[in-house]
Amino acid sequence: MAVATTFLLLLLLTTTTNSAPTYTTSIPANFTASHFQFIDQSGDFLRSTNRTYTAAIANPQPTSPSFYLLVYHSQSHTVIWSANRNNPITNSAQLRLSNTGLTIHNDSGVPVWSTPPIQSTVASLQLLDSGNLILVDRFNNTLWQSFDFPTDTVVSEQRFPVGKSLIASRNPADFSEGDYSFEMTTGDGMLRWRGLTYYRLLMDSKSVKNSNRPVSYLVVNGSGFYLFGDPGSGLVAQILITAPTANPGYRILKMTNEGRLVVMRYRDNVWVTDFATPSEDDGCRVPSHCGKLGFCSGGGCSCPPGFRGDRSTNGCSPSDASLSLPESCDSNSTRQRSNSSEDYIYVQLGKGMSYFSIGFTNPIKTGMDQSSCEDLCSANCSCLGFFHGNPSGSCYLLENHLGSITSSSNNGVNDPLGFIKAISSSISSRDLDDDSNSDFPVIGLVLLPASGVLLISIFAVWILRRRSNKTVSKTKKSMNGSFSGELEVFSIAGLPVRFDHGDLVEATADFSTQIGSGGFGTVYKGVLHDKTVVAVKKITALGAQGKKEFGTEIAIIGNIHHVNLVKLKGFCAHGSERFLVYEYMSHGSLDRTLFGSGPPLEWQERFEIALGTARGLAYLHSGCEHKIIHCDVKPENILLNDNMQVKISDFGLSKLLSPEQSGLFTTMRGTRGYLAPEWLTNAAISDKTDVYSYGMVLLELIQGRKNCVQATNRSSGNPTSSTDGRSSGSSGSRNHPRPRSFYFPLHALEMHEECRYLELVEPRLTGRVSKGEAEKLVKVALCCLHEDPSLRPTMANVVGMLEGVLAVGEPRLECLNFLRFYGRRFTEASMAESGAEVEMPNGFMVATTDNSSSPTASLNSFSYMSSQQVSGPR
Repeated sequence: MAVATTFLLLLLLTTTTNSAPTYTTSIPANFTASHFQFIDQSGDFLRSTNRTYTAAIANPQPTSPSFYLLVYHSQSHTVIWSANRNNPITNSAQLRLSNTGLTIHNDSGVPVWSTPPIQSTVASLQLLDSGNLILVDRFNNTLWQSFDFPTDTVVSEQRFPVGKSLIASRNPADFSEGDYSFEMTTGDGMLRWRGLTYYRLLMDSKSVKNSNRPVSYLVVNGSGFYLFGDPGSGLVAQILITAPTANPGYRILKMTNEGRLVVMRYRDNVWVTDFATPSEDDGCRVPSHCGKLGFCSGGGCSCPPGFRGDRSTNGCSPSDASLSLPESCDSNSTRQRSNSSEDYIYVQLGKGMSYFSIGFTNPIKTGMDQSSCEDLCSANCSCLGFFHGNPSGSCYLLENHLGSITSSSNNGVNDPLGFIKAISSSISSRDLDDDSNSDFPVIGLVLLPASGVLLISIFAVWILRRRSNKTVSKTKKSMNGSFSGELEVFSIAGLPVRFDHGDLVEATADFSTQIGSGGFGTVYKGVLHDKTVVAVKKITALGAQGKKEFGTEIAIIGNIHHVNLVKLKGFCAHGSERFLVYEYMSHGSLDRTLFGSGPPLEWQERFEIALGTARGLAYLHSGCEHKIIHCDVKPENILLNDNMQVKISDFGLSKLLSPEQSGLFTTMRGTRGYLAPEWLTNAAISDKTDVYSYGMVLLELIQGRKNCVQATNRSSGNPTSSTDGRSSGSSGSRNHPRPRSFYFPLHALEMHEECRYLELVEPRLTGRVSKGEAEKLVKVALCCLHEDPSLRPTMANVVGMLEGVLAVGEPRLECLNFLRFYGRRFTEASMAESGAEVEMPNGFMVATTDNSSSPTASLNSFSYMSSQQVSGPR
């Protein structure tokens, strides 16, 4: 026993004395750290030179099992930045500093967080006196810095730029991202709850706007915080908190988990809140101040008439116990029961009650009656309530989440009247009783061991047939045609509206205004009874596969809601005919704007189109409940609205993948010029196929013309002319004039090798684009074109690179050499006689009979349909 005790004491002494010391200012590469390694220093492993800040692997509270890589203010122990906030680790998990960056590994050695890819060799990790944690190379050049990735805090003199967000933590013991955020825009600072704006910085009474110039960044200092424009444009706005003093103390700007943006000062060992917006007196502006559907008035909380307190939501629920509130179809919880629209009951809120989002959004419709507004909400599974105003007929939908109810600013005069969606349990019970009483007699079974399973199976089949017969009989009453029964299931609340055929005939003036066409049918412009302009797609190439894809569009697109995806409003089944009703996009498809003869798109507009398209595809690939691969990404399927906002169309014709199917599927479609190499071989098709097509579209955005310019018999004798009627200008090399047949991706690769990025930009933008801006998009595009799909970035990573969150990848030239072969074969193929079959790379045969390969063929086509489609040899 004595020997064992001595051994344990020696082991404890050894462990204690081996605890690593805390570094100052800098740590060289090939360093590892864990909380356990630095336990004597409470996880601290690096301090700034003036010791104002400390980097540590620590937990937010002594009892918390969650540990984070963080930087904190040494004196007050206030965390100003954390790395792995959504992926906490244990006290024994490791931080590793290598020549390629920082990585955090959990106990199993699996990376849970890392810095973006860094092209140069990392020499050391440094903590500056400003609180900025940085990685530098051997020349002390900054390769990465924590200030570029703020969490919920901005420190004194730190620049907080437009486009960045401060996202509040869930609570002081949990650093993961919460519901509240603060984001800088070019015009103001926006406070948001679950993506919805509820307050603007310049609404505060202390704010002073100095000019209407766009904001570039925000800075906090000893007297307040200030919004500056681009260098040289000066101060745009300010909020002066205190007069400048010689020793104002340490000050930070923080987004709190209670939904307020605060400025706090630390002086004499005490934190003092100098500024908070919305203020305590204006607390009802915070969306969840009184919980879900709690009524906030004068800062106090109660329940609206017809509602009672609900501890489970820390808010209110209907007083009638037979009513329950549905869950949004966009929530992560179990989806609501598929009720028909007449199953919903709407509980009216009292007069003088409003909702925070109404003051920050436009109504979804105007000039409509209350019943029509209610129908819109019933048909939308993400809608949880609505407000309708008279006499304007404004209709506001409350989607995805419900916060607190507030007092109206006009004391109920001409304010919209609110209604909350509810489900009646009595209706649900009645439906179940109808099924059981009419279809299932009471049957007693005595099961013998040898025959029990067989009898149960027979009984189950009988039940299913009875249910199926009942469903079909109900369906035949409301739909025509031999295929109608299979689509009745889509006529439920939360899915697109089913239109009558006569309504669509009237809306489209008997399908007289065609605005697009493609492989699956024709698109017509229409105007519904409520004056809503829509695009009606008439499916003409139905067949067995067409019916399946039609059902897929209804079931999938109807439940997909993203700002960069075209919304499917409804459908119609009339006999054997099928129609899809989409929102109308006034500017048509991107090819019409990009390749047309009008004024060129400005570079910022092209960048926003590229970013919006990437966000939409990233949502399809990883933001939906199931992965969706578009398989036909091209300018014709990228639509623009009045504000030039991007919306991707035609993704309903892609396949919905289950996790087991995500690696391989068959009989897909695409468009020549955008098909990834794997389409032309027997390789698996994945979301990286869309990434390749996106890269091709990005190159076309850069140059403003089609990637594939083919020679025609009618082309001029000038070898430098292009088929779109615009001279090649500087888009071709100065020493190598553009040939009559031209493959731009190869030219982009060659210019990248020579770092001549500006020569790839559309000539009409000469002098308006910097080399760095052009280089960024060219590199992203080339990375998307890697021949090996596994080496292409995900669309989520593309979004990160465009937004500046991730470092732009470096194209791998050995993975782009196939473009040289494609370019040569394209030139040969384009010289073939029109109408002949041409062998493309890898033996893929395509017919050149369609005229849409000309860049000008679809300039006036408002395309909701695929055109120039070909099927891969699957």
